[in-house]
Amino acid sequence: MTDAQQFHVNEVSPSYWKVTFSNGPINLIDVDTVEQLAALVDRVEQAPDLTVVVFQSANPDFFMAHFDFLADGARVAAMKPGPTGLHPYSDNLVRLSKVPAVTISAIKGRARGAGSEFALATDIRFAGLQAILGQFEVGVGAVPGGNPTGRLSRLVGRGRAMEILLGADDFTAELAVEYGYVNRVLPEGELDDFVDAFARRIAGFDKVAVAETKALIDASAPIPDGEFGTALSAYFRTAGRPENEHRVQRLFELGLQKPDGIELDLGKQVAQTN
Repeated sequence: MTDAQQFHVNEVSPSYWKVTFSNGPINLIDVDTVEQLAALVDRVEQAPDLTVVVFQSANPDFFMAHFDFLADGARVAAMKPGPTGLHPYSDNLVRLSKVPAVTISAIKGRARGAGSEFALATDIRFAGLQAILGQFEVGVGAVPGGNPTGRLSRLVGRGRAMEILLGADDFTAELAVEYGYVNRVLPEGELDDFVDAFARRIAGFDKVAVAETKALIDASAPIPDGEFGTALSAYFRTAGRPENEHRVQRLFELGLQKPDGIELDLGKQVAQTN
């Protein structure tokens, strides 16, 4: 793990934390992110009074862009399983969704691929009006690895999950809320205050009542942990195949992983790399 801290925790009170993500010019998710998130989930699980956690971004244009295409594949493959027995990437998403505290994503800017999968692992998603969400992996020849197949099919229904995942396009905040991808959309200038007030409201309630209510909601529509292992295995099997190298190469030529250019409309661009 590097010394660069990506998750900055503000313990507003014993029952309410704000966590701000910051990693480079577009908030890429990389191997360090996976390791640091695992440590953060440990902290959340062990905090005796913690009732609600808000996740936000330091970058107004990118909540979490996507996984780093230039990440060290050997290092990713060599990572030891987490407490669930799953690869740490999947382990983080499963454990984050099951922490006793309520987790809220306050989404400004873009949340695609692994960034979308992170948001889907949180309990509640509020978005700014300019937010963009999407799962573009099929557009570069890969199966999404963080089980948005399972989460979205339960969240928005099979047909809309098919549209989101197989279309591999960007979804505006307004369309995302219509589909149920996010809970609510607010003007950018109102998002922070709304989320803070909502989080403080929950933080003032009894932790046992909040945690047990969350657990009952989850039990009504359970997602087996094994789905996440299957999804990540499918991603590892399909990502980086030689027949799709031209797609990713073309995206890099057009400015992939840079703060301007195609990252602003990646959903449109992946359909033009055939």
